[in-house]
Amino acid sequence: MPRIIHLSDLHFGAHDPRLVDAVEEQVAAEKPDLIVISGDLTQRATTEQFSEACRFLERLREAGHDVLAVPGNHDVPLYDVLRRFLSPLARYRRYIDDTLCPFIELPGVAVLGINTARSLTFKDGRIGHEQMDFIRESFARTPPAIMRILVTHHPMFALPVGEGPELGKAIGRQELALDAAADAGVDMLLAGHNHRASTHDSSDLVTRAGSALVIQAGTATSVRLRGEEQSFNRIQIDGDDVTVTELNWDGNAFVEGQPAAYRRTGDHWKTMSAAKAAELSDTPAE
Repeated sequence: MPRIIHLSDLHFGAHDPRLVDAVEEQVAAEKPDLIVISGDLTQRATTEQFSEACRFLERLREAGHDVLAVPGNHDVPLYDVLRRFLSPLARYRRYIDDTLCPFIELPGVAVLGINTARSLTFKDGRIGHEQMDFIRESFARTPPAIMRILVTHHPMFALPVGEGPELGKAIGRQELALDAAADAGVDMLLAGHNHRASTHDSSDLVTRAGSALVIQAGTATSVRLRGEEQSFNRIQIDGDDVTVTELNWDGNAFVEGQPAAYRRTGDHWKTMSAAKAAELSDTPAE
């Protein structure tokens, strides 16, 4: 039963050190098979901020954890215009990962990260045509029975970004990107950017979206909040069953929220009972 910890929007440079320590402590207790970080490791893509993010990742890896990360729009320099356009992700490549579209296989799971950060936009993202081909080709090499997970920083869909009804923008070239994910048989879409945690069946969001489970992570360590406290996700996979549990900051530690369990049934993800969710998450039902 693969266990994935899904972090996002760490924003080193606008972070709370207590939260960084608490994340590391909780991750150690979780013993995940993989840690996924869906972008915005830094606040302003400075050398100092990337150095701090790098040390964080080194501590995770030294503790025995595999880590897969993708860049976010904050990992592209905003005010250093020359660097922004000539070498936008040079520091990311140096300090985080030279591979902007990493791929990893675990027993029962294949995970692909895609870089959606772009120099020409301040915060919006998109997937290029070559990346769409890469999604199809990467997952075509994986066994058909395993869970296929696509990680981006920017959400594929327009989802809430604050306390009110305001929605963020969907990723650029959304329809083509969703077609590529559907062609590749993607089962799960992980993203961040909005600093809001949520889980959806993709077909409830866009008609032609395929049949992926859409999982958004909140910010794990940033002090920049949008209507909810810091959090990150635990994702447990058991065949066609997936359980998502938010770990929410209560001011002292990250504590478990109510787990939500989903079962893949045909072309849809069906929500299961609270008792089944607790059973699959190893958490006793209340």
